[in-house]
Amino acid sequence: MNILLTHSYFLEEDPKERQIMKPYMPLGILYISAFLEQQGFPNAVFDTTFSSFAAQQNYIKTSPPNLLAIYTNLMTRVNVIKLIKWVKTEPALAHTKIVLGGPEVRHHAKGFLETGADIVIVGEGEQTMLELVQCLKTNQSLEQVNGIVFKTQQNEIVQTPERALIKDINELPLPNRKKVDFKPYLNAWKSKHGYSMMSVSTMRGCPYTCKWCSRAVYGGTYRRRKPELVAEELLLLKQNYQPDRIWFVDDVFTIHHKWLKQFAEAVKTRNAIIPYEIISRADRLNEEVIQLLKDSGCDRVWIGAESGSQRIIDAMDRRVDVMETRKMIQLAKRYGIKAGTFIMLGYPGETRSDIKETIEHLVEANPDEYTVTIAYPIKGTALYQEVEADITTPWQFEHNTDRDLDFKRRHSRRYYEFGVKWVYTAVYSRTREKNRLKKAFLWGKGLYYQARMLTAG
Repeated sequence: MNILLTHSYFLEEDPKERQIMKPYMPLGILYISAFLEQQGFPNAVFDTTFSSFAAQQNYIKTSPPNLLAIYTNLMTRVNVIKLIKWVKTEPALAHTKIVLGGPEVRHHAKGFLETGADIVIVGEGEQTMLELVQCLKTNQSLEQVNGIVFKTQQNEIVQTPERALIKDINELPLPNRKKVDFKPYLNAWKSKHGYSMMSVSTMRGCPYTCKWCSRAVYGGTYRRRKPELVAEELLLLKQNYQPDRIWFVDDVFTIHHKWLKQFAEAVKTRNAIIPYEIISRADRLNEEVIQLLKDSGCDRVWIGAESGSQRIIDAMDRRVDVMETRKMIQLAKRYGIKAGTFIMLGYPGETRSDIKETIEHLVEANPDEYTVTIAYPIKGTALYQEVEADITTPWQFEHNTDRDLDFKRRHSRRYYEFGVKWVYTAVYSRTREKNRLKKAFLWGKGLYYQARMLTAG
């Protein structure tokens, strides 16, 4: 069976990302690729990041796959639909089955099937993809494969029972990075930022309940690879690719403190330390944890804040304390770890007063970096359920994504767009003035002590 795995993200079509220039290999399909090969099913991967739709079409036509599996996320939905429609109108691909997976498909399965997809994989993909390949190879009924949605010949939509998640993810092979040309990725980082970067996953799932966050693939679980296996993967990357830095894609890297201690010991024992960057939460950080991060190579931590207003934080069900977040940002910086944070404006009920609290929070916390976005409801999340009746955006599945959705807020979207500019401008101005006064104070203090020394004795 000829199996092709691909996605539909094209860097050339994304001017904002070309400016940011922080591309990563598609780990999801590389895990699927490695798992299928481990089970005896060779496959090809067409990585679109540095390619084009025309090149993707040519590749598919040159060697028509029996099974075309496409990773689908919120950013790539429109391009995925474009690819599906092209495949379905190409005579040479009449026998190609299109399978979709990824975070976007669970709550939009019907829409994708109606645009031409044959099968949608809901949730974790490795075992489902394997059973699906085995099923198609032997012409058995799709109904025996758990975790899929498909259309019958009578145009009835069938959803099979949910598949249980993989209990022990240590059994999974490493992502099949050899299927992708890594040089354009490393070169892009190097030319833009002066260092190269690769991504690594150590865990699946997130047990927290933030209302705006989608858990469409791994759910609210926490499953983690052994720290020794992660250290060995880092050593392999160090030997084969020589990245300058690592980005751990985990939702909360420091969730398990015992694991972190073992990880720090494992990378030091194997000489596998590579400077790395993570995301965490303030309630999963303390001085001991920050020291462990420092010792194991972490030089940047992103600590989720989302707002400087505790009222909005509570409305999000973040379950963190604004003051604790501020304290941990400051503590990380004292240990020489760069600290970043995320801010979200336009959450239901947010007022001008809440935004002013966010500005104050950023000024006091003084992170090295921060990003500000406007909240949007992703289908399937608690936030979406709360605002669904108030969504004001006209909806066209083939042309819109959830990022386009707007809803009735306390103020207009345009107000919050100005709010983003207000936050950046106010924080910059306040921080600059604060630093100026600090320098003036230290300068004056220095003169005072010089005078004391000159007049002493």
